[in-house]
Amino acid sequence: MSDAVTEIQELQAEVKALALQVGKLEDANEIKYLQYSYGYFMDKGLYAEVVDLFADDGVLSFMGGIFRGRESVRRLYCDRLRKNFTHGENNPVYGLLVDHMQSQGVITIADDRHSAKGRFRCLLQGGSHKTRKGHPPHLPQQWWEAGVYENEYMKEDGTWKIKLLNYNLQWQCTYEEGWANSGLISTNSPKTYPEDPVGPDELHAVPPKIWPETYCVPFHYPHPVTGKPVKVTQA
Repeated sequence: MSDAVTEIQELQAEVKALALQVGKLEDANEIKYLQYSYGYFMDKGLYAEVVDLFADDGVLSFMGGIFRGRESVRRLYCDRLRKNFTHGENNPVYGLLVDHMQSQGVITIADDRHSAKGRFRCLLQGGSHKTRKGHPPHLPQQWWEAGVYENEYMKEDGTWKIKLLNYNLQWQCTYEEGWANSGLISTNSPKTYPEDPVGPDELHAVPPKIWPETYCVPFHYPHPVTGKPVKVTQA
């Protein structure tokens, strides 16, 4: 094989590798766009728009329960959350604050660029203004909440969508008392659908651990320097 042919083959391999690298960067940006849009839609009660972010067979893991398929996901967002927070309206309502601040995104894209995983931190501040009527009775007037997402994504018809939204609540507290005195404020129903019309399809086998427990949500990615899995001995 001539030097010229070898050089062409090496250049072709380099172009292919660079194209994959650029493609993964574009995918990661699209996934951030997708995930951050989820937070903005949740802020303003756009629950139907939230549901549209999920793949047809998307799964939601939320506070002890699992919702399988887009219709089950719709049951949570549109039948439960929309009813409780915005009185059935799919838009912002007067005096309601539910801001989802997402950060620290770490995204890994599969080599085939059809699936991906992402880890994000969420800090939420919520509550109702004193002049608002109809604040959800199970929630305090003002509260803080924090959690970690370990999500999965997939390309469906060429568009990135949420395959698994895995929200791991870390802590909740009222604004007045703070996290030093906090306990669990809001939980899912202990019953599943259809016994609970807005309940999950199944319950988690192990109830979630929240503060003052210091549970570490397992990392989907290896240590960035050693390349080894990050192993955590849970307290």
